[in-house]
Amino acid sequence: MTIRLTTTKGLPDGVQRPGYSRDAHGPGIVHIGLGAFHKAHQAVYTDDALAALGGDWRIIGVSLRSEAPAVELVPQNGLYTVIDRSATGSRPRVIGAFAATLCLQTDRNAVLNALIAPATRIVSITVTEKGYGIDRTTGGIDRTHPAIDADLEDPNQPQGLAGLLVWALGKRRAAGIAPFTVLSCDNLPENGSLLRGLLMDFARHSTPDLTDHIASDVAFPSTMVDRITPARTKETLVLTEEMVGRRDKAAIETEAFRQWVIEDHFPTGRPQWEAGGAIFVPDVRPYENMKLRMLNGTHSLLAYAGFLAGHRYVRDVMADANLVTLLRRHLLAASATLDPLPGVDFSSYAAELEDRFRNPHLAHETYQIAMDGSQKMPQRIFAPAAEALEKDQPIDTFALATAAWIRYTFGSTDGGEAYDLRDPRADELRRPGLGEDPWTVVKARLALPGLCPAALRENQTWQHAVTAQLAKFMQDGAENTIRRMATQD
Repeated sequence: MTIRLTTTKGLPDGVQRPGYSRDAHGPGIVHIGLGAFHKAHQAVYTDDALAALGGDWRIIGVSLRSEAPAVELVPQNGLYTVIDRSATGSRPRVIGAFAATLCLQTDRNAVLNALIAPATRIVSITVTEKGYGIDRTTGGIDRTHPAIDADLEDPNQPQGLAGLLVWALGKRRAAGIAPFTVLSCDNLPENGSLLRGLLMDFARHSTPDLTDHIASDVAFPSTMVDRITPARTKETLVLTEEMVGRRDKAAIETEAFRQWVIEDHFPTGRPQWEAGGAIFVPDVRPYENMKLRMLNGTHSLLAYAGFLAGHRYVRDVMADANLVTLLRRHLLAASATLDPLPGVDFSSYAAELEDRFRNPHLAHETYQIAMDGSQKMPQRIFAPAAEALEKDQPIDTFALATAAWIRYTFGSTDGGEAYDLRDPRADELRRPGLGEDPWTVVKARLALPGLCPAALRENQTWQHAVTAQLAKFMQDGAENTIRRMATQD
C-alpha cells in the first residue's frame, strides 16, 4: 500500500517542495475557513513568501463547523498537495504553510488561544458570503442568522465569525495586546469595509465599549482574490497518488492562474506575499469590480443556464456554441459598466477568462458554482445591471442571468429531476415556483428583503425584461431559450 504524505523526503523530482525549514518558522496568521480555496490561494502565496524571505508567518487553519478539513491534515503534519492544471499539463506542489489545523467545535480552547496570542498578527477569512451574517439592507448584522443570534445570546462562547472576532479583539485589548489585522478574502464588494461595519454593529449589541476600538484601531484591508478551484473528487486523489507517490487525503486541484490584489495596510506586519505575485494597491475596488462582474458574474450565468441545459461542468458549457455566444455578450455588457483601469485591457481580460473556462483538466461543476445564489447575485449581477440601466446600456444578459437563477430556484430540471438548492434562503426562494405566472414569480423574488437594490426592484423595464426571459424558460425549456437568445441579433 502507498504510504501517506507525512514528509517531503523521498518525493519524486518533479514535485515542488516547500523552500524553507518549516520548524524554523512559527505561526503568525490564523485563517478562518479551512476550505479548498484557501489551500489553493492564500496558503500558496504564504508558502512562496516563507521561501523567499522567511518570518514567523505560518498559518493556523480553523474550520468553524466541520471537523473534516482540519482532521484530514493532522496525520499529514499539515502537508498537502496542490495540483496546478492548465491546458498544457499538470504540476504538483506540496505546501507546508500550515503550522496547525483546528476545528472550533472540537478544539475550542486551542482556537481561542490562537486568536489572542501576541504572535497572531493577521486573521484572514474565507467563509463564503453566507458565513458573515450580514443584513444586505443595513450592512450590519442579520439577527436571523443562526450564528449571529447565538453569539448575541452568549458573547463569551462565540460560534460564528463576527462573535469570534469581536470576542478575540476584546480579549486582546484587555490584555494590552495590539489588535490583529482582519483580512477578508471572500467575494464581497469592499470586503474590508463591509467586515468592519459588521463587527462594529455586532459590538454595539454585545460589547458597546469595543465599537470605537474596532472603528479606529483595527485594520481591515480589502482584497480581490481569483483562482478557480473545483471541489475535490476521487479522481483528484488518484491523480495525486500517481504524481506524488503518496496518499494525500487533503489534496486539491486548481487552475494554474492565480491573482491576489490587496490594500497595503498591515500595522503589525505581513508576509512578503509579493514573492508569489500578489499586487499591493491603495484601492482594490476597481480590480474587485472587474473580477466580480466579469469573472464571477459570467460564472453565475454559465452555472444556472448551463446546469438547466444539462451541462455538468464549465468545460462542457464551453463546448456549447450558444452558451459561448451568451458568455461573450455578457462579458461585453459587464465590462461596459466598469471604469477604465490603468494597465488593464478588458477585452484581453475577457479573452483570458474564456480560455480559463475552457480548461479541459478542471472538473468545475455548474452545480457547485450555483450554490448560495441569493448571496452572490447582488454583487455579481444586480449591481452591474443597475448601473447599466442608469447609463442606458444593454441589460439583456443581466436579465437572462437573473431569469436563469430564478428558474433554478424552482428546484427541478425541465425533465422533473429534483435537486437541493443549497442556499441559506432556500425556503423563501422556492415560493412561488413552477406553475405560477412568471410576472408573479419575478415580483416575489425581486421583493425579497436585502436581495435586489431598489433601482432594479422598482424599475419596470427591468421587471419586464426578467419576466420575458423567465417566461421563455418556463414555457420552452432551457435549451430552447438559450438557443433562441443566442441567435437573436
